[in-house]
Amino acid sequence: MISRSSNYSRSRRWRLTGAAVVTAAVALTGLAGCSSGTPAAAPAAAKHDFPSYYPSDYSDIVAASKKEGGNLVVYSNTDQENWAPIIRDFQKKYPWVTNIAASNLDSDEVFQRQLSESATGKAPADMLVSNAVQAWAKYAGTDDSLLSYQSPELKKLPSFAQLMPNVYAMSLDPVGILYNTSLMPKAPTSIAQLKKIVAADQKTYAGKITTRDVGGAWGFTVSHAFAEGDKNAWSSLDKILPLARPETSSGTQSEKILSGEYLAGFFISSAVAYPAQTQSGGLVKFVMPTDGTVVLGRGIGITPKAPHPATAKLFLNFVLSADGQNAVAEGGLTSYRDNVKLTEGRHTYQEVEKVAGKKGIIRVPYEVVSDSDVTSFVDKWNGDLGK
Repeated sequence: MISRSSNYSRSRRWRLTGAAVVTAAVALTGLAGCSSGTPAAAPAAAKHDFPSYYPSDYSDIVAASKKEGGNLVVYSNTDQENWAPIIRDFQKKYPWVTNIAASNLDSDEVFQRQLSESATGKAPADMLVSNAVQAWAKYAGTDDSLLSYQSPELKKLPSFAQLMPNVYAMSLDPVGILYNTSLMPKAPTSIAQLKKIVAADQKTYAGKITTRDVGGAWGFTVSHAFAEGDKNAWSSLDKILPLARPETSSGTQSEKILSGEYLAGFFISSAVAYPAQTQSGGLVKFVMPTDGTVVLGRGIGITPKAPHPATAKLFLNFVLSADGQNAVAEGGLTSYRDNVKLTEGRHTYQEVEKVAGKKGIIRVPYEVVSDSDVTSFVDKWNGDLGK
């Protein structure tokens, strides 16, 4: 297993999402408004008109969910900002699910925590969400690692929606370049162009470019995928890496590019970059490299002994539905259903195809890369880094 140190802020890693907190606040407000001796009314059940392609007994899952205590625990490497609209709209549809805890862990830690807790017999997670392909492939490739469940939404989704048996794509997120527009006025629209920019002024860019640490599953996956997908990759990387510094999260990279500590970063997740671009008012900008845009499926699956399995099934199906994919896009992730509403600030896989070109997309399969290939690549990458 690839491992890496965790430098990401612990204060952001494990807390209730804003949507769940708001729900709790509303519930308390309702209690405060009740007269003494009058019990608070339970949340009203939403009207459910499920699609015709759902199984006839789907209402049994809904009924079972109502008996699970209104809780759902998700281990993920996904930011709270990305989760907020998804959880908000899910709770509108299933208002009895009042307590949703969605973590923001390191990519590898999602699986490490699940495995260590499973070994003790006390694993609280209902679902796992991560776009660390190598870590997912290793975890899901073992027996009894996930609940066997086929979503009824699968028949309405493209073939690549199922990443592995029982692992579905919550989103398909491009990986690209984020740069500070005030400090780097010329947009680096490709890795090859970034090479030309930094090579022409090495003094300015030395130590001012950031990339992901390939010692972690996510960093290895995106870097290796680009190197494999672009035959000219190393002619660019050999020039950029000596000027670059690694970081262990896209969030850290985004913050440091915004502050000017870095002028640009490459192989940064759009899940972080899109919201950063919006919130900065254009001070930082995200671009998809025209010489190869890596696209990662953000895998979602149900744990084999989920404490709240029915609620987990409802959540999975919602995320894959048209309503769920609209919420996915609203939160800054990249949805892939054809009927997602394209409005300002929302991003879709179809947009990635248009900008990067279908032939320019490097979609990463959920397959394990051998340890020898990992070692060879990491040694070559780190050998060039920060010379």
